[in-house]
Amino acid sequence: MPKPILTLDDVDHDLLDLLQRDSGRTLRELGDLVALSPSAVQRRIDRYRKLGVLARHVALLDPSRLPTALLAVCLVTLERESSRHHHAFRRRLLAADEVQQIYDVSGDWDYVVILACSGMAHHTAVADRLLKEAPNVRRYTTLFVLDPVRTGCALPTRTPDT
Repeated sequence: MPKPILTLDDVDHDLLDLLQRDSGRTLRELGDLVALSPSAVQRRIDRYRKLGVLARHVALLDPSRLPTALLAVCLVTLERESSRHHHAFRRRLLAADEVQQIYDVSGDWDYVVILACSGMAHHTAVADRLLKEAPNVRRYTTLFVLDPVRTGCALPTRTPDT
């Protein structure tokens, strides 16, 4: 069954942008910023959740403030291209708490995987478990994040005017 498509109006775009930037604002604050009552804001948020647009509320930590945080970008190529092998690889990564993001990409690599670990020893153990010892991984390389200049996960909801 296809996922329902959410038609967004200008208030939806503004409200979703505000929620992505700081979901800790009160309904009254959000309402003041988008010219809606707190109850109208709550109804829209409930609709976003029901339709799966708003997946969850999380707290984003600043990795530069956590001295043990080690971020790594792993580029991965699989041995075989079958959907069965891709699904197995994805399941393996989705089960690991250290995996922050997974992207199926075009080009020379099949996947970009973002790992968050608590130091080099932890990273080595995770990379060995998820990539080095994994069946079907042909090659991978790791790029360690030296300075997280900008981190985030906000998505655009509207097409920019051209």
